Amino acid sequence: MNRPPSKKKSAPIGLAPAAEWNAAAYAANSVVQHTWARELMARLDLRGDEHLLDVGCGDGKITAELARALPRGSVTGVDASPQMIEFARRAFPPAQFPRLEFHVMDARKIKFTCWFDCVFSNAALHWVDDHGAILRGAAAVLKPGGRLVVSCGGKGNAHDVFLALRPELRLQRWREFFRRMPMPYFFYAPGDYEKWLPAAGFKISALKLAPKDATYAGAEGFATWLRTTWIPYVQRVPEKLREEFIAAVTQRYVAKHPPDAAGWVHVRMVRLEIDAVKV
Repeated sequence: MNRPPSKKKSAPIGLAPAAEWNAAAYAANSVVQHTWARELMARLDLRGDEHLLDVGCGDGKITAELARALPRGSVTGVDASPQMIEFARRAFPPAQFPRLEFHVMDARKIKFTCWFDCVFSNAALHWVDDHGAILRGAAAVLKPGGRLVVSCGGKGNAHDVFLALRPELRLQRWREFFRRMPMPYFFYAPGDYEKWLPAAGFKISALKLAPKDATYAGAEGFATWLRTTWIPYVQRVPEKLREEFIAAVTQRYVAKHPPDAAGWVHVRMVRLEIDAVKV
């Protein structure tokens, strides 16, 4: 495909410098994210010939599904994590997916020499600190009339998890590891995007916070979710102590939110859902 990315190198965004994704672990333990991504995909109403950009493509599973839905189009996935992009390229090679490609790229520095019909992003942009930069980059690569379709963590997301996490961070056992920790997540409200979207050249089609119920298989499933996706916190703890830290946070959470009758632990999530058109 004729879709070269920017030559500039980029670093992971929104994470502490030492944080590194375990792409295989994420791929195996991200059923919730993939379920929500498929719900978002259903709203795209694709013809099959569009050129689509997936920002924060992660392990590439959803990007590949999008490629299957575009037999006459193409899909480009970008992610700031080299580990994720390496995994995606191995899992979905060009020989099997000739109209799909992956690149390491900072979401704040989107740059291509081509046009896209749609910029799509699921469960990714809450890792990024500058959403204005994301929107300017998306507008720069979208055709006039092109769509921006996004779902990411919104204001109030995983609030109950933070209520379990923060007291643990203040304990003498852990607090030395969290001094001067950078902000790892950025959860915004529709009011923020009501200003940012028009400023970047978008007309709003839909914009809302959507409550979601995430479920995990007991305390063990909840702990696995912490281990694989709350890495800005987990990786600040020395490796030999990480399982103890994960168990402590899990115990706090499950004490307040015990498994239901079927053994599922529930987490109240909030997604910021965005559908806008470049004018």
